[in-house]
Amino acid sequence: MNTRLFFLSAGLLIALSLTARAEDVAGTPLSAWQPGSVDIHQISTGRGNAGLYIFPDGTTLLVDAGELPAKTAQHTPDRPDGSRPAGEWIVRYIRQALAHDPQPALDYVLLTHFHDDHMGGPSDKSPASSSGAYKLAGVTQVGESLKIGKLLDRGWPDYNYPQPLDDAATKNYRAFVKWQTEHKGLKVECFAPGRADQVVLCRDAKKYPDFQFRNVGANGEIWTGEGTATQKHFPPLETVPRALWPHENMCSISFRLSYGKFDFFNGGDIPGVSPKGRPAWHDVETPVAKAVGPVDAAILDHHGYLDTHNEFFVGTLRPRVWTLSVWDAHHPTAGVWQRLQSTEIYPGPRDVFATDLHPDNRKAIEGIDKLASQAGHIVLRVAPGGASFRVVIVDDTSESRRVTKVFGP
Repeated sequence: MNTRLFFLSAGLLIALSLTARAEDVAGTPLSAWQPGSVDIHQISTGRGNAGLYIFPDGTTLLVDAGELPAKTAQHTPDRPDGSRPAGEWIVRYIRQALAHDPQPALDYVLLTHFHDDHMGGPSDKSPASSSGAYKLAGVTQVGESLKIGKLLDRGWPDYNYPQPLDDAATKNYRAFVKWQTEHKGLKVECFAPGRADQVVLCRDAKKYPDFQFRNVGANGEIWTGEGTATQKHFPPLETVPRALWPHENMCSISFRLSYGKFDFFNGGDIPGVSPKGRPAWHDVETPVAKAVGPVDAAILDHHGYLDTHNEFFVGTLRPRVWTLSVWDAHHPTAGVWQRLQSTEIYPGPRDVFATDLHPDNRKAIEGIDKLASQAGHIVLRVAPGGASFRVVIVDDTSESRRVTKVFGP
């Protein structure tokens, strides 16, 4: 290559790089999703988890739609504010993020487990659906407002593991599922660990053969990391004292998303650090980590609570980016923060981004000021082909979609 051509080529590469980085600039609205890219939005509402995923062909997935029915002093304020319930804010955010689509809809909705902050808990103030069959809170509000292609959860159709799920929130959710399947044609499936064909590209799969959504675990059944084989991590219930039966967080769905060289992990609220006296199988993180392996980015299990992120799990996944969905003064805890920061557990740089860190935690946890971002919607934007990604923080105090910070690629 001659010298002139070399400098022209180098200049072109630099220009393309600068153009890619300039797509999102602090102080301007978040740029639209682009075909070939993967966007992972962690939506900040102050009342629970909600993650919108836009795949390279435009296929859409919502992971959780939480709505705590009540707030206390240990919680951060509602985002953007308290004028609407969380479910409504989630719907409005989705419509903005899918403005490129003339008919915004969700191809998939996945609930990691049945807790209010992940699926929505109705209160006395929750309005009834248009049919009157259920109340609107979290995912039921989303389903009332947006068309859903397929719904995945860990309990369908019986909702009886490890025992009948008959709390108020799950009853309301089941009423929603029943009415939507009977009157709206909603498809519902039980999440099946090991499979890579329950969540797939719906619009142009052949164009992106290097994209995969792998079901990792649910209800104690965990993918081995080979083919579609799984193993039973929990023993038969009849062999275990009832007091030691798996709790709801232990049964959480976990998955790995892969696109080219990029890998992302979500484990719901699975625990990995058990109180003394608990059996070893109460640690769900370790077998999950063995199957998943290293990733580029991950959301913290159980919001970084004290029962999560054991050393093996942290050191095996060793992501460059951790995303923390948080609104509670106990998320994360000091021990978890220390493990996430430890270069003895895994070397190299890493950043942690939080949706809304509680002021008490800023005072209580040494070094928490090292958070790359302490507030806002967190958007991971993966470049076409998965060769690089960046993190964009978006203002969560309004619907301006104003970018506040940009990190990477």
